[in-house]
Amino acid sequence: MDDVKTLVRRSQAGDTAAFEELVRLYQDKIYALACHLAGNQADAEDLAQEAFVKAYYALKGFRNEADFGTWLHRITVNQWINLKRRERPTLSLDEPVQTGDGEVQRELAAASAEPQEALERKEFQRFVRRALGEISREHRVVLVLREMHDYSYEEIARVLDCSLGTVKSRISRARTALKERVGALAREAGVALPVERERRGGDER
Repeated sequence: MDDVKTLVRRSQAGDTAAFEELVRLYQDKIYALACHLAGNQADAEDLAQEAFVKAYYALKGFRNEADFGTWLHRITVNQWINLKRRERPTLSLDEPVQTGDGEVQRELAAASAEPQEALERKEFQRFVRRALGEISREHRVVLVLREMHDYSYEEIARVLDCSLGTVKSRISRARTALKERVGALAREAGVALPVERERRGGDER
C-alpha cells in the first residue's frame, strides 16, 4: 500500500482510486468524530460523507507537508459547525454508536460496581451526554477532541487553526460549563451525583 503522502499526491493529480484509498484509511476515525459531534448515526453518516466530499474538492489546496488526518478532522469540525449555524440542534446522544462490530453504548459501566452505584453512574453518564449537547458548539468541539479522541492541545490547535493559549482557555471553560450544566441537570431531577453524595457523607462524619 502506498503511504499517505503518495496517495495524496496521486489524488491531487486526479487519481480517484487513490482518493478512495484515503477514504478507506480514514473513514473509521472520521465517522467516530462525526458520531461524537452529531450525536446520532444518521447525522454522523451525513457529516462524514460531506466531510470527504469537501476534502475531495479542496484537495488541490492541501499542502502535503501537513498531516492529512488533522486536515480531515478540521474539515469535519468546520462542516459540523456550519451545519449547527444553519439549524437548531436536534441531538440524540442516548443512541448507541454503530461500528463494524455492532452497536457500542456510549456509557461505560463498572463491572464490579454494586447495583446502586452502577445505577448512579448510569444516571451521571446520562446527564453528561445531555449536558454535552446543550453547551456551546465551541465548548463541545474541544471536549470531543480532547476527552473522546485524546488529541493533545497542540493537535487541537492545528485542527481548529487557533493558538495553543486559546485551546487551553477553551478547554478550561468547556470543562467548567459541562460540570455546571451536569450539576444543574442533577438538581433539577433531584438526583445526588456520586461526588456530591460522597462529599455529604464526609461532612456527616
